[in-house]
Amino acid sequence: MRRFFLTIFLLAAFAALGAGAAGLWWVQQPLKLPAPTVDLSVEPGTTPRGVAQAVADTGTEVSPQLLYWWFRFSGQDRQIRAGSYELAAGITPRTLLNVLVRGEEATRSVVLVEGWNFRQVRSALAKAEQLKPDTFGLADEELMARLGKPGLHPEGRFFPDTYTYSKGSSDIALLQRAMRAMDKKLDAAWAARASGLPLKTADEALILASIVEKETGKVQDRAEISAVFSNRLRVGMPLQTDPSVIYGLGPRFDGNLRKKDLQADTPWNTYTRPGLPSTPIAMPGKAALLAAVQPAQSKSLYFVSRGDGSSQFSSSLEEHNRAVNRYQRSGQ
Repeated sequence: MRRFFLTIFLLAAFAALGAGAAGLWWVQQPLKLPAPTVDLSVEPGTTPRGVAQAVADTGTEVSPQLLYWWFRFSGQDRQIRAGSYELAAGITPRTLLNVLVRGEEATRSVVLVEGWNFRQVRSALAKAEQLKPDTFGLADEELMARLGKPGLHPEGRFFPDTYTYSKGSSDIALLQRAMRAMDKKLDAAWAARASGLPLKTADEALILASIVEKETGKVQDRAEISAVFSNRLRVGMPLQTDPSVIYGLGPRFDGNLRKKDLQADTPWNTYTRPGLPSTPIAMPGKAALLAAVQPAQSKSLYFVSRGDGSSQFSSSLEEHNRAVNRYQRSGQ
């Protein structure tokens, strides 16, 4: 009798070991996905059993009961996080659980480029892969109201950077992040401003920074360009910056800036109106923000392109005219 029970015990033990070995083997085998990548959405409040069923519902060849028991056996079933995930070829039950517990959501990214205007920003967001277009059809005024800034012009209010987002995220949420980033960078720049600036507020610094961003060809010229505009503001000279005129023309600008364009009055025409334009004309980066509040120590009032991206600076009109003749009219 003792031998009989010993035999039964050994058979049960061997069966358990076999089952354990089989389970260990299974959790390390790649799941059969219906496509090279599969989207998996885990909504808040979904139970572990519901998560296992959601995986099977994607078309992945897996027993939801077996997957659920793996979640339970691991002791991590209650640590699974809600989110948008992407299952890639080669994923195993073990790595799947790791992804779900760590909350490693599928992400995409969009780049907002220094010097872009808001029209270009909206175009980039509209083309961004799997970014929810909640701003589609909204006028700029409506969009800013949605962002909690009613009445504020959107130009220049978003910091240029690379932004990652989870698949299915709202473009409103991304713009909020970019707006908070610009507020933070602008506040830091304004706090570090040099004394004696001809700027009264941080918003004026943002406007000037946007002009510096658009006028800069070589990075080493940025602070000197800022000095030119600061000097002009001090003595009451018009800024006469072409990028602001071009911005005021909007979609009408065809690539050629004509005399009639310089004479066409808009809130951004710095030939027909004194001082800074009414709003920024683009998104300035961090370096342009700092240049606006920390201009070079210079008496320059003019600059002209040398044709290689750099600029020639002058402190008098006579000197400037000679530079124009040399670099622009002679073709040298």
